[in-house]
Amino acid sequence: MLRFPLSCRAGLIAALVCASLFVAVPNVSAATYAATSGDVRAVFTYGGTFPQSRNPRLTITRAGKVVVVAVSSKWCGRQCWPDTVSPGHPVVHVVRLGRRGPLDVVLDLYSGGAHCCTVEQVFAPGASSGRYRQYEYNFGDPGVKLESLTKGAGDVFLSANDSFAYAFTDFAASGLPLEIVRFSHGAFHNVTRSFPQLIERDATQWLRAFHSAAGSHYQDSVGVAAAWAADEDMLGHVTRVQDFLQREVRAGHLNSGLRPFEPSGQKFVVALQKFLRTHGFQK
Repeated sequence: MLRFPLSCRAGLIAALVCASLFVAVPNVSAATYAATSGDVRAVFTYGGTFPQSRNPRLTITRAGKVVVVAVSSKWCGRQCWPDTVSPGHPVVHVVRLGRRGPLDVVLDLYSGGAHCCTVEQVFAPGASSGRYRQYEYNFGDPGVKLESLTKGAGDVFLSANDSFAYAFTDFAASGLPLEIVRFSHGAFHNVTRSFPQLIERDATQWLRAFHSAAGSHYQDSVGVAAAWAADEDMLGHVTRVQDFLQREVRAGHLNSGLRPFEPSGQKFVVALQKFLRTHGFQK
């Protein structure tokens, strides 16, 4: 069977995560994924047929002690499918998400649906009891990749902000700005602003995508403009964004492919600025 991959657009996350146009999803009655690091081994097993699994279980062995978890999510219950969207995707990871302490186990799940959703589950051992607690974060459509971006700081979740999907145009023309999430102290934290060089690279690619829209006379340009503006706002370039948007309004370059249902021109700018403030991109 086939599942559509991550949204393969111009942003940094597309270059890092998206590997092919279509990815074969195994239609199997049972399968196993495993990962080992140090004295920790994690094995994910499941049955069923895509897109609904049956009896998904995670077995964690740490220093000879075995813990078996019946995998469940508030987004897909006991029927989550492993996220196999990228070729060679490991599905289960044994990694260090914090600066110190014991290793964590990360499980990549897919909730099902036409455009949804990548769910990352973290199984973190307690400092004293050693018992594993489960946490989860729904990254939505863009998918996610574990990356070590700062030496000694542990892996982070590299993704894109799914709230921009459909915000100003259809999904295919929506730009999703960079999003980086760190798990620490039992919670997920948006740490994107801690990586200004990656934000700048992402913004450059969205601006390039906007200028390439000239080939179609900017018939559907607001999606990528919104992603660029979000990246630039995270860098503190609020005035630069405002000047750019006003210049493009006067040139007639800010248009939505969903007119009259989604705003274009100055109405788009007003809607975008409100959206950016509401979602915390402007401080």
